[in-house]
Amino acid sequence: MPPITLSHIQEALALAPFDSRAAHGLMAPLTRPTNRPADLPGMARIGSVLLLLYCHCEELHLVLTRRRDDMNSHAGQVSFPGGRAEAAETLAEAALRETEEEVGVRPSTITLLGELATIWIPPSDFQVHPFVGWVQSGERPSFQLAANEVAELLEVPLRHLLSTASRREGTIERQEYRMTVPYFDVDGHMVWGGYGRDPQ
Repeated sequence: MPPITLSHIQEALALAPFDSRAAHGLMAPLTRPTNRPADLPGMARIGSVLLLLYCHCEELHLVLTRRRDDMNSHAGQVSFPGGRAEAAETLAEAALRETEEEVGVRPSTITLLGELATIWIPPSDFQVHPFVGWVQSGERPSFQLAANEVAELLEVPLRHLLSTASRREGTIERQEYRMTVPYFDVDGHMVWGGYGRDPQ
C-alpha cells in the first residue's frame, strides 16, 4: 500500500456525499441497529470525538485511548478522545476540549479538517459526532494522559486500519448480552462498535 498523506485525507473529506451508513455497516455488529429508533423514549445524549492525525516515522498516525477498567461506562474499551458536549460549546469545541483533557494536546495546536457522519452508540444512547483534526506541526505531539480516565495510549498507523489484515471477528460478552462482532485488531486490542466504524 502506498503512503497515505494529508492531501489524501483532505481529498477524501471533500468528496461528494456518499452512503456513509452503508460504510459504517461493514464494521457494525449484525444484531445492533445503526440508527436510533424513532420510538425510543427520551433524548439521546450528544457528544463528539476527535480522530487526531499526525506524522510519525514518515507516515500518518491517529490516536486511540484505552479507558481504565474501573470506569462507569465503556470500561476497558478502546476509543477516540472525546465525550459529552457542554451547554456553552459547539461539538467541535467539545472534541478539542476532551482531547486536551484526555491526552494533553492543546486545541490551539490542532487544525480541524472536517466532520464525519454521526454514529449512534446504543448502550449509552449517545449520538457521537466524529471530527478529523491535524496536528499543525505535522509531527508527533507530546502526550500527557489523564490518569483518572486513560489507561493506555495507542498510536496507530492509518494504513494499518485500511488494511484488510487488521479486520477480524470475535465474541463480546457482557452481563446483559453476548454477540459476535467485527473489529479492528490494534496491538491485540479489539476496536469495535462505534469506534470500530469511524476508521471506515
